[in-house]
Amino acid sequence: MTSFADRVEKLPPYVFADLERLQEDLARQRVDIISLGIGDPDLPPPRIITESLTDALNDPDINNYPSSAGEGYFRKAVADWYQKRFDVTLDPEREICALIGSKEGLANVGRLILNPGDKALVPDPAYPVYAQGATILSDAVPAIFHLRPEHDFQPDFSSITVPDRTRLLFLNYPNNPTGAVATERTLKATVDFCNEHGLVLCYDNAYSEVSFNSYHPPSPLQIDGAGSCTIEINSCSKMFNMTGYRIGFAVGHEKIISGMKKLKAQVDSGTPKFIQKAASIALRRYFDDDLTRELRENHRVVKERLDILVKGLRKIGLPATAPKATFYLWVNVEMDGTRFVKQLLKTGVVATPGSAFGDNGTNYVRFSVTQPTDKISEAVERIEKIDLEI
Repeated sequence: MTSFADRVEKLPPYVFADLERLQEDLARQRVDIISLGIGDPDLPPPRIITESLTDALNDPDINNYPSSAGEGYFRKAVADWYQKRFDVTLDPEREICALIGSKEGLANVGRLILNPGDKALVPDPAYPVYAQGATILSDAVPAIFHLRPEHDFQPDFSSITVPDRTRLLFLNYPNNPTGAVATERTLKATVDFCNEHGLVLCYDNAYSEVSFNSYHPPSPLQIDGAGSCTIEINSCSKMFNMTGYRIGFAVGHEKIISGMKKLKAQVDSGTPKFIQKAASIALRRYFDDDLTRELRENHRVVKERLDILVKGLRKIGLPATAPKATFYLWVNVEMDGTRFVKQLLKTGVVATPGSAFGDNGTNYVRFSVTQPTDKISEAVERIEKIDLEI
């Protein structure tokens, strides 16, 4: 074999895989690393998750294949959670599908909707999977639209041209990498735009439960007309600090969800039942006082870390502002972001250059506060020593 398929050859390097290799190299050199690069929470899952996992492993049915669409009890738990969280009514049989994490779902939306040569509208900056794993690997073409700071990183639909053969629009709020949040006006404009142009809206809502100061991010399914065009992707990864468990869910239009189930039946056998059971218990008890208290404490810790990092970056003259949601800090470093990150590496601090998320991120750096608070404070001390003039 001398080459891969063209669709694979077209892929740029995946930045987070490169960051993992970089950290491994630095570790081998015995560099003391503080990684603020990858968005992988360090806080543990709530106790109810770990306790439920132990109980589930004693179930005699636990070792059998799960359903790729998700077990009925898990889909029912998702439906009940959407009803309480967003006041959105979903049919667990027809409008919900389990995922092996949101990343799998996003990639499969591309496979489901896009034919070779079709186009998907992809924001810039954005999570790279929209353009790469979902679009390019479907032999389709990313059509880029801009998210700009002067518009609070909201799409300006009046300036977006829809090329021929465009079938899909990706959007994500609370936003990775910028931390921006969607207004109801943005969601209404998005739904109207998709219905006007006959597009499927793939809405990545993976950070809906990581928010601060009484802000509760919305779902596009709360908007009139969204049900006819939308698939919303969510996950337990950030909600419950379960990134390694790989469990998420897709909800939305019955026809799209039916197609997702058909696709997944051909390519995977679902998330293990014991993980689905634990996640379903956590979703059902999401609004109980004990779990709510635990999740609020997690959010308090994340907000404290963001504030520490913001203060440190402002001290060296960078215009940092803590977001309303996510554990990311998106900072205009007023120079090439890759150059800034290389300066950070000399101190053992790892961050992600904004260019990894698109051309509009060239002068930005994304920091992820997924380290213990004392490590965030130490990272700030190191950042204050870097030479920004080099």
